Amino acid sequence: MNKNIQLQDLGTKDYKETWEYQEELFKGIVDLKIRNRREELELETPNYFLFVEHPHVYTLGKSGDLSNLLLSEKQLEAKGATFYKINRGGDITYHGPGQIVGYPIIDLENFFTDIHKYLRFLEEAIILTLNEYGIACGRSEGETGVWLGAGTPFARKICAMGVRASRWVTMHGFALNVNADLGYFDNIIPCGIRGKAVTSLNVELGVAKVNEEEVKEKILKHFSNLFEAIIIR
Repeated sequence: MNKNIQLQDLGTKDYKETWEYQEELFKGIVDLKIRNRREELELETPNYFLFVEHPHVYTLGKSGDLSNLLLSEKQLEAKGATFYKINRGGDITYHGPGQIVGYPIIDLENFFTDIHKYLRFLEEAIILTLNEYGIACGRSEGETGVWLGAGTPFARKICAMGVRASRWVTMHGFALNVNADLGYFDNIIPCGIRGKAVTSLNVELGVAKVNEEEVKEKILKHFSNLFEAIIIR
């Protein structure tokens, strides 16, 4: 079992290009697993963790409802945003500058074979990271992601999640609002959930800007501890 995870920080990168790159890494792992089974080999499967920041984009999961996008094609263009239907779970979400997006592309057979546990660990890595900033947060029953004030009239989402898995290989991941322009969320019904707000770390801390590199390091620390993994830079 290979518990090494190769870290790649892609900087700012177009959503579609990143999605294609994810698919390439994902296919490489799946193909290797198929070959191992077919040829009775025990070749190690690699694991990856991508950090990226996307230009303004809205993405709709395979079970999502297009009516949760409140903009026409022309309005999208005017806002400098793009839109894609994609193959992860979940409904609609927004990605853009000031948001830390993480895509673990890992073979869960190197760690544990439990998708539910995988999602809870992703959430936990973010919860522990935010706790370091004095932010009380947690889960909202029946809804993925990380929330502040869950179960109250002031519930607000700070981190969205949506994953795809096949043959125990994962792709897609999480999007944590750190210094995000929350105005872009007004153009959608985030994750298809009406009447609940979205927030960002800088807003909750009452500061103009949070150091995103510092946040990434904290996420990696908690992710590697939870998965008992070694991050290879």
